[in-house]
Amino acid sequence: MTSRERIRAAVEHREPDRVPIDFSSHPSSGISALAYVRLKEALGMTGGEVLVYDVIQGIAQPEDEILDLFGVDTIDLGRVFLTEPEERRPGRLSDGSEVCAPAYFHPEPDGSGGWLFRGDHGQVIGVMPKDQPFITQTYRPLAEGVTDEALRDLPHHMRQVTWGCPRLTIAPWHRPMDDEWLTEVARRAEELRERSDRAIMLGFGGNLLEWAQFLRGPEGIFLDLAGDPQAAHRLLDRLTELHLEGLRRVLPALGPHIDIIRMGDDLGTQAGPQISPAMYREFFLPRHRQIYAEVKRHCDAYVFLHSCGGIYELMPMLIEAGVEIINPVQTSARNMQPERLKREFGRDICFWGGGCETQSTLIHGTPADVRDEVRRRIEVFGEGGGFVFTQVHNILPDVPPENVIAMFEAAREG
Repeated sequence: MTSRERIRAAVEHREPDRVPIDFSSHPSSGISALAYVRLKEALGMTGGEVLVYDVIQGIAQPEDEILDLFGVDTIDLGRVFLTEPEERRPGRLSDGSEVCAPAYFHPEPDGSGGWLFRGDHGQVIGVMPKDQPFITQTYRPLAEGVTDEALRDLPHHMRQVTWGCPRLTIAPWHRPMDDEWLTEVARRAEELRERSDRAIMLGFGGNLLEWAQFLRGPEGIFLDLAGDPQAAHRLLDRLTELHLEGLRRVLPALGPHIDIIRMGDDLGTQAGPQISPAMYREFFLPRHRQIYAEVKRHCDAYVFLHSCGGIYELMPMLIEAGVEIINPVQTSARNMQPERLKREFGRDICFWGGGCETQSTLIHGTPADVRDEVRRRIEVFGEGGGFVFTQVHNILPDVPPENVIAMFEAAREG
C-alpha cells in the first residue's frame, strides 16, 4: 500500500498491510525542539536546520530524512511553507542549541531571562518565563463578559489570544487567508499531493469550548454554562458562525488536495470530561455536528478531532456529531483504557494515538519498556484497522532519544 492508501484503509476500518504511523502531521503528535535536537544527535544527523514551527508549544518540524526513517505515512500541509531563508530567523533553545523560528516571530525580553508577547494594542497576551519551553496565555479579551459589541468584534478579539495571534500561529494561517494567499496555499497543496503519497492533513481548529476558554477564561465560560446559559449560547453561536464561514472559504480551494482536516476541542482532563454529558449535548453537540457536516459538504476529507483527557463519557456523542478520527487517545486518563475504547467504539471511530504513554513509559521507561508497550497497543488498537500509531500527544523535552527511536522501530515492525 502507499501511505495514503494505508491511512485511508485504517480510517475506514479495513486492516492495512501494516499499522500506519504519524509523526508531527499536526502540532499534537510532534516533538519538542529540545528533544528533537537530541534525537538528531543520537541518529548521527549533523546537517539540516531545526525549525521551531509551533512557537507556542516549542515544537520542531521533523525533516524529511526522519519521516522516511520512521516510516511516517502522514504529512502536515503547513510544512510546505516557511521554506525560504528569508522566512526564518535564527534563535536558541534554553540549552543553547541553535535553531530557527518563523521570521514573523518577534519575542520581547521580559527583563528576567524570559520573553513576553504583546497584542495589537500593546497589552501582554502571553509569557515564556526563563527555562520554560512554551508560551502561556495571560490575556482574556472577554474576561468581563459577553456583550453585543464583543461579539461583533470577535474576530479582532480572537487575534489578541496567543492561539489566534498571527505572530504566533502556524503556517499557512500566519497570513490573512485572502484570495491571493488562498490561491497560493491551494497551489502548494496540489504540488505536495503530486510529489508525496503521504496523507495530507490540514489544521483548521473549529474549537468551541477551547475558544470560549481562551476568550472568557475557564472560570468565566464555566460560570456562563452553569449560570448564564444565554450568554454561553450567544458566544458559541458566534464562534460557530465564524468557523462555518472559514470552512466555506477554504475548502472549495483546498478540499481536493487534502485527506484529513484537523479540528480541536480539549473536552477532557486527567480525571474525566470538563463538562457533563448533558451539558455537552445541550451546548456543543449541535454545533459540532453543524461544523463537521460542513466539511462533508465540500470535500471527502476525514474529520479528525483532537481532544485531550478522559472523554470516554462523551465518545458516543462525538461519534454522533460526525467525528471519524479521535486523537490523542489519552489512555492514562480516567476510563480511557485501550481495551475498553477499542471494544466499545472501535467499529465507529479511528483511534489516532494512544500508541505509547508520553507521561510515563516514553519518558521514564527503558527502550525495552517502550517496545513492549508499543507492541501491546498495536495488538489492541490495530485489530481490524481503525488505528493510526502515534504517541499520546507531543514528545516532551526530557524524553530520551533512545526511547523515541525504539518507539518508531517497534511501530514499524508492527
